[in-house]
Formats: sequence, structure tokens, C-alpha cells
Amino acid sequence: MKEICFATNNKGKLEEIRKQIGDQYKVLSLADIGCFEELPETQATIAGNSLQKAEFVNVKYSIDCFADDTGLEVDALNGAPGVISSRFAGPACDPDANMNLLLTLMQGVENRSARFRTVITLIIDGEMHQFEGVCEGKITHDKQGDKGFGYDPIFQAEGHRVSFAQLSVEEKNQISHRGKAAKKMVDFFHNQPIAK
Repeated sequence: MKEICFATNNKGKLEEIRKQIGDQYKVLSLADIGCFEELPETQATIAGNSLQKAEFVNVKYSIDCFADDTGLEVDALNGAPGVISSRFAGPACDPDANMNLLLTLMQGVENRSARFRTVITLIIDGEMHQFEGVCEGKITHDKQGDKGFGYDPIFQAEGHRVSFAQLSVEEKNQISHRGKAAKKMVDFFHNQPIAK
């Protein structure tokens, strides 16, 4: 079975992707290939960061791979935090601090529309492909729920009355930005010849 690396050590993300891809590829984590360094994320766009991480792993470890990058775009903040979502409140990447800052900035703001955007970059057989997923929704007025990660407790997807952090993994995967991008990549895999 052909091996491919998902440029992450997030066990939740790995499990989701492995289930979606099935037995066409063996999906390895960064730890599985001996990569324990922090991947570079210095680009000005989500797509750019995704590509930068995938290229880093592909070149340094000589393995086909894919990497994802995600940003939360809030209309009232002109698309912020966007590409710096994980570092919004500072370089420590603290989810609670990020959420608290965002909620503070949104106090008294009526337009709470926002979206999560994910771009997955796949480098396979020397070719690069990108897959984007978007989930429209709004910023809640306070934190709700204890599932998920990142900004999930303060994001409510369109058509839902609860936050991402109140949905099960299965429910979230059906509608989430990352789930949509991953489905496009999996569809791409399924349309390829069976890996040897």
C-alpha cells in the first residue's frame, strides 16, 4: 500500500482523514516519518501556508504528503483574524486567549457573520493540488460547549442553533470547512488509479 504523510500530529485530524481515505493509502503522521520540528507558516494567505508546510515535508522527507491550514474570517473585522487565527492573541497560540480577544472586539457589534476557511495542499507524484472548504456561520456572544478545538465554542454554523463545540465529531465533519476540503481530496484519490 502506498504511503502518504499528513503534515500533522493532531490525532483527531489523523483519525478523521484515515477513515475518509480508507485503504487506498496508508496515512502517516509527522511523528511516523520522524519529523518533530515546527513546520514553517510565514505566508500571507491560508493557501500559502498550506502549500509551504506541504512543500517543506515533501522536500525534506522525500514523501508524498498533504498539509492543511485554516483561518476564521470575521466580516466585521475585515476578515481578521484570517491567516493569523492561531496566533491572534500572540505567538503562544492559546485558544482561550484568542477567543477572549475576539469576543472583546465583537462586543456591541451587530454583524456577527463569519466563516471558517480551510485549504489542503496535496503533493503527490511530483504534482501539487489544492482543495478548499468553507463553512459560513456567525460568532456567538459567549463560549458554548466543550468539544472540538480552536474557535469552535464561539462559532455557530449556518442552519444550526449550537456551536461547533456542541456538535459530535461526526456532525461537525458533515458541515465543517475541513470536512469539505478533505472530501474533495478523497474524491480526487478515488478517481486515481489504485496506488501500488
